[in-house]
Amino acid sequence: MSTNYLNIEDIDGGFKIISITRPEALNALNSEVLNELNSTFELLLGQESGTNGVLITGDGEKSFIAGADIKSMIGMSNAEAKDLSQLGQQTTLLMESLPFPVIACVNGFALGGGLEMALGADFIYASENAIFGLPEVKLGLIPGFGGTQRLSRLVGKNKAREIIFSGKNISAADAKEIGFVNEVFKDKDELIEAGLKTLKTISKNSIQAVSQAKKALLEGSDLDLSEGLKIEADIFGGVFELEDAKEGTAAFSEKRKPNFKHF
Repeated sequence: MSTNYLNIEDIDGGFKIISITRPEALNALNSEVLNELNSTFELLLGQESGTNGVLITGDGEKSFIAGADIKSMIGMSNAEAKDLSQLGQQTTLLMESLPFPVIACVNGFALGGGLEMALGADFIYASENAIFGLPEVKLGLIPGFGGTQRLSRLVGKNKAREIIFSGKNISAADAKEIGFVNEVFKDKDELIEAGLKTLKTISKNSIQAVSQAKKALLEGSDLDLSEGLKIEADIFGGVFELEDAKEGTAAFSEKRKPNFKHF
């Protein structure tokens, strides 16, 4: 797949590093970047094999994604703005639906649409220089790529309101403290190394099982407990039809290392 704003690096073990490469705009998102991300995620979603995990990051040291490209929004009509919002939302929904772990490795600025893209990953690692925020209200706008919905589900309504209404920046250390960053690393090199190490650790397990656990988490997260437990039970039952479940339970019984199938 040919891209203008993405660099996709294949790493041994079935992993990929997807970097947004628009350095002149601090990797800001416009419709072209979003369309390339959508196409990439759709391609990965349709793969039968080959990918066991993905890191999403930004080119360079200064910025993960500085936000949406505000200059491209000037003069937008209501319909055009809604289309852009839905395009950004579709990108994060596709990212969420990928059947393998996706880690956002945030270096530098992750503001507005940048933070919203990171929230679409399974979890977030950050370098010490990472700066997070949803500053849209400072421009007379609101988050439009899922920020008003995902952030509140992650950190609670009151904290999400404070972050969105104030538009303030949040350091990597503070982001970890309030719970939307998992770990903080010294610099980008350590950040990417740690992300790949985590993907490799996960891939030692059944990727089929990880995929189904991800599905249960995603489908049940917005439901009450009783409904979420029903989804878990259904998926738990379905797992027993997969080859990895048969292999894993047999290996346990036979006291040997399981030989799981990967995608």
